[in-house]
Amino acid sequence: MLLSVSSRNGPSAWQGRFVGPLLAANVLVVGMTATLLTVGALREDQRAAAARVMDQRTAVARTAVTTETGRYRDLMQAVAAGLGTNTRLTASDFAAGTAPLDRATLPGATSVAFVVPAVAGQVAATQALWRGRGATDLVLRPKGTPAEHYFSVFQRTLNNNEERPAGIDVAESPEGAAALVEARHTGRPTVSAAYVLLRDRDLPANRQQLSFLFVTPVFAPEFRGWLALGLHGEDFLGGVLGQASQGLLDGRLVARDGAGRPVQVASYDAKGRLDLTRTASFPVADTQWTLTTGADSRNLPGARTSTPATVLLGGLVVTLMLALLVWILATGRTRARKEVLVATAELRAAEAESRRQAGLLTAVMTSIGDGVGVVDEDGHFLLHNPAAKGLLGISDDIDEPEGWQEHYGLFRGDGRTPFPLEELPLMRALRGESCDGVEILIRNGQRKDGILVSVDGRPLDPSAGQHGAVAVFHDITELRRYETDLAVFAGVVAHDLKAPLAVIRGHCETAADELADAPEGPEVFEARAAMDRIANAVDRMAALIDTLLAYTTSRDAPLKLEAVALGPLVADVIAQRTEHVRPDGAAPDFYVGRLPEVRADPAMLRHVLDNLIGNSLKYVPSGRGARIDVTAGPGAPGWTRIEIADRGIGIPDSDKPNIFDSFHRAPAAARYAGSGLGLAICRRIVERHGGRIGVSDNPGGGTRFHFTLPLAAVTLDRALAERADVVELTRLGESVRPAGEGIRPAGESVRPAGESVRPAGESVRPTGVAAATPRTPGAGRAGTA
Repeated sequence: MLLSVSSRNGPSAWQGRFVGPLLAANVLVVGMTATLLTVGALREDQRAAAARVMDQRTAVARTAVTTETGRYRDLMQAVAAGLGTNTRLTASDFAAGTAPLDRATLPGATSVAFVVPAVAGQVAATQALWRGRGATDLVLRPKGTPAEHYFSVFQRTLNNNEERPAGIDVAESPEGAAALVEARHTGRPTVSAAYVLLRDRDLPANRQQLSFLFVTPVFAPEFRGWLALGLHGEDFLGGVLGQASQGLLDGRLVARDGAGRPVQVASYDAKGRLDLTRTASFPVADTQWTLTTGADSRNLPGARTSTPATVLLGGLVVTLMLALLVWILATGRTRARKEVLVATAELRAAEAESRRQAGLLTAVMTSIGDGVGVVDEDGHFLLHNPAAKGLLGISDDIDEPEGWQEHYGLFRGDGRTPFPLEELPLMRALRGESCDGVEILIRNGQRKDGILVSVDGRPLDPSAGQHGAVAVFHDITELRRYETDLAVFAGVVAHDLKAPLAVIRGHCETAADELADAPEGPEVFEARAAMDRIANAVDRMAALIDTLLAYTTSRDAPLKLEAVALGPLVADVIAQRTEHVRPDGAAPDFYVGRLPEVRADPAMLRHVLDNLIGNSLKYVPSGRGARIDVTAGPGAPGWTRIEIADRGIGIPDSDKPNIFDSFHRAPAAARYAGSGLGLAICRRIVERHGGRIGVSDNPGGGTRFHFTLPLAAVTLDRALAERADVVELTRLGESVRPAGEGIRPAGESVRPAGESVRPAGESVRPTGVAAATPRTPGAGRAGTA
């Protein structure tokens, strides 16, 4: 009997005591094994990632060094070519020609000099020649008795280095002399072997650096000399590698000295223990440089992370938690059942709360007066509240976006042009673009007279769990009717204001005619001055009234679209603008490129061109003549981009975002007359044509305005549709940028003040005002050398 009881209770007691711990131990063993294997694989991946990152960083550093040396070579060739155009090179020509090098931020550059050869018997004659060309303090100091000396006659110090006098004999340095001879022999740029520059040899030893001499021959067309640039190796490597590697790479630059032996020219130290090294060799002109890089893999971004440690810690924690969970499940089935019941109750409570929130949202959507529409990523309507259906006048929805315009009767503000599908706020929001205040006219069978609504579109918040868009719209018909009445009232008031101004102007002219025959005297002089002040005030008041009327009509007046040739229109605007320039004033200099034919309202387009060209003529520093380029280039398919660049006072970056707002004026323009409405009018007109207008700095100084217009070869609706296609393709990740888009290459600008330009052709200039030699598209723009 006792044996029977023991046999019956034994297995149950064993299970209750040992099954839970055994299962937990199994989970621990399996979990630890999987964790350790995973950590080992991650460590191996990290080592491979460190090697890849090191290769990438070394490639970037090598590219940075080769790009920078290539930039030095290109700048030297450009300057040498410019100096070669002067048949009688002077000190002022050299200073002007090398000025770009001073602004080019060349790391390690010490100075640039013009070097000429001279045999032993011609030193005095050579010194006299170049003194006569502007180097008044030049003293040539020959060293040794070589067959030919190489003297620096003109010199410009770079990067705030210590000034040293010209006249140094480069023949004293075998490395520099060899580079000069090689450049003259080959006619190509050369780089010397590593050596201490002659200008640095009187410095303390701890301040001397191994350096290079970049040499470019100057031909005009026969050989005239060399343009030589000294480059400190340590400063160059520190400047280039420090920026390219962000302080993460250790660098050693090796080149050959005058004896042809490899020598370390410069070094750059990075923090950390160097456990990765790479070596890369590359050509620099006619020499070969070697860059050895090293890095601490712990400091390389993406090379070493805390993932293995995190995985190890996480694996241990998860394993322990699973083991504990297994033990709890094996030993506490009742407790687990209670926890499941509690979780189920909480889930039911959350579901009830979600239903209550959904009911509340439905009530809100039904109650608000603004229309709300929500679509999914395919354009299928998820929601149209009652207010939206009331505004649309259509109770049933369709799910195909291509039929929205016809189904709901969506038009542009003119009431005739169907609203393009891709311009609809919901479609723009589906592309991820937010928009506000898009005005759409709704006219259909239920809305025969039509209503005007303002629509705001936004991409659907990701918390909704799906991609989509939401639009909110409200009726602004009465608001626009009120604004129209106000505009009409403004026109009447403007007419009534201009009538007395005309009378005042007439009386002033009559009085001025009477005073013209009066004998000279203080009273007559004062009376004439008073008449002038009154006439000027009348003109300013009339101009302000015209500006306010243009501001109103630029939004509300109907567009009269036709093909407009930009060339004659720009020429007419320039002729009118420069008609009254004083003969003793600085003559404005215009460049008008080849301009296409566009589809636009001629009167409104003329207002845009007149305003932008007028601003370029007005906002010019005192005493300087205006320089203006009007050019065109390709935009999106079916569009052209017009640019108007000047050399005026410019616009601060802080004012650019607001420069097209009504009544906004930059502080720098405060001393110039203006109402602050001109650019706002330009934006209204350009946007009514479906284009965009913007402003940027001119690389050569001043301002560059640009705006887009549809070409005359396509209709406005087709151009808008093609631009929408480009936007959609861009959203899908395709690069849509026509070859050659943009007016100028990077860095090309309206030419600097004082630069001599001598092309042939025809220019646009004020009547009776002398101008420089005209420029044409074939002769180059005002930004080319």
